[in-house]
Amino acid sequence: MTVLDNRALNRATLARQLLLERADVPVLDAVAHLGGLQAQEPQEPFVGLWSRVRAFDPAVLSDLLTGRSVVRTHLMRRTVHLVTADDAVAWRARHDVMLRQRVLGTYRRELDGVDLDELAAAGRAVMADGEPRSMTELARALAERWPAPGPRALGEMLIAALVPMVQLPPRGLWRTRAGVRNVPLSSWLGREIDPPSPDGADPVGQALVRRYLAAFGPAASADLRAWCGLAGLPAAVTAMREELITFRDERGRELLDLPGAPRPDPGTPAPVRFLPAFDNVILGYHDRGRIIDDAHRGLSVAGARVVLVDGRVAATWSVDAGTVIVTRLRRLARADRTAVAEQGQALASFLSDEDSDRVRIAASSG
Repeated sequence: MTVLDNRALNRATLARQLLLERADVPVLDAVAHLGGLQAQEPQEPFVGLWSRVRAFDPAVLSDLLTGRSVVRTHLMRRTVHLVTADDAVAWRARHDVMLRQRVLGTYRRELDGVDLDELAAAGRAVMADGEPRSMTELARALAERWPAPGPRALGEMLIAALVPMVQLPPRGLWRTRAGVRNVPLSSWLGREIDPPSPDGADPVGQALVRRYLAAFGPAASADLRAWCGLAGLPAAVTAMREELITFRDERGRELLDLPGAPRPDPGTPAPVRFLPAFDNVILGYHDRGRIIDDAHRGLSVAGARVVLVDGRVAATWSVDAGTVIVTRLRRLARADRTAVAEQGQALASFLSDEDSDRVRIAASSG
């Protein structure tokens, strides 16, 4: 079995994540290809798409949100993701059990003794009037009936798990600050979510495997679960074995892949790319060694925005008064510093609507 080293895996990931070269595709197609973008920080997907889509216009993504072609909803790993409406409808039911379990993992004591199906029915009844509500408003509407758990536990269980919801615009629109207002996914889109398969098969699980590998492969089963948080996918992999090919990584793990997916030459040059906080190109793996050193792994869960140099995390970045500030994690060659500065200037211009192209490369934080 062919062994793929970290550099080969890195270049495959960059190609599939549209980071080896910006893609000339519609924004909606990019969101779909990526399997959504993690979006609990509302402005971050705009940077993620700017780094991936040629001539990206942030107004297009805002229009897709207001036009109900993409939605902000709790999905993979119980985090807020920006996904296409079609994927939200197709995937949501498959995530139900995981979403419940993850909320219970935090609030099991508070929710002990609460009939979750009864709570879900009560939550849907409250939301049936079509009025958008915050998590706190929904929880308070039910607090008299369930006083013991407290509004936080009730609200998290309802919004993140029991009642499929979307976060309404203007939340998530370009350069817009807005609180979270929720409405049921089905009422916002005008269609019900797809029900689970009645025969015990897992067509959605198999679809998720294909979509994940198209955007993240080659990857191990553990990587797939790290991306979506779902149990039961090994059975889906087993059912579709004949359509997959396999490799090994340097640790001996089996890696799954699609036969026709891109696997560029490991020597392919990789351009500098600025990534937003919580980008799935890092979080979407259990073994993140293909793109970030173990010493810096904590950055990926701390919300740091990172810079890729030669395909790997080499710096973090922030913005202060219109200036993009790059903080190196290691020494950079002169050519790399120049490339970082050029991309930083382009990012500053994008974020400021061409009012600023200032960038400063700071000394290593270490």
